[in-house]
Amino acid sequence: MAIKETQEEKKYYSTEELQEFKEIILNKLDEAKRNLEQLRSAVANEGNDVNDTSPTFKTMEEGSNVLSKEENSRLAARQQKFIKDLEAALIRIENKTYGICKVTGKLIPKERLRVVPHTTMTIEAKEMLAKKR
Repeated sequence: MAIKETQEEKKYYSTEELQEFKEIILNKLDEAKRNLEQLRSAVANEGNDVNDTSPTFKTMEEGSNVLSKEENSRLAARQQKFIKDLEAALIRIENKTYGICKVTGKLIPKERLRVVPHTTMTIEAKEMLAKKR
């Protein structure tokens, strides 16, 4: 009877484990794409213009709209990066390199991958890099 490998001894995840992560990533990717579309719509939408006779109110309203659009643009850019990272994770699954830390070469714990499925580093590696800065 063979002794089952522990997570620390494993060098990569099995096909079944990769399939689990793929499903998680695909779900997050669908949600992220929906969110991005909403953000893009918010940026493109001019909004309901209130025709108020007060110039002060009109100026404040326009300033608020500009800030809101800028924030939505920043959120959209961040969402695009998240989508790109999720798509890169799918490629790593196909290459069977998913879940391997790019710094330490160790297997990233499943718990971390379930929460941050696009990660490429263990917590240990992130802390190590943070100390160097």
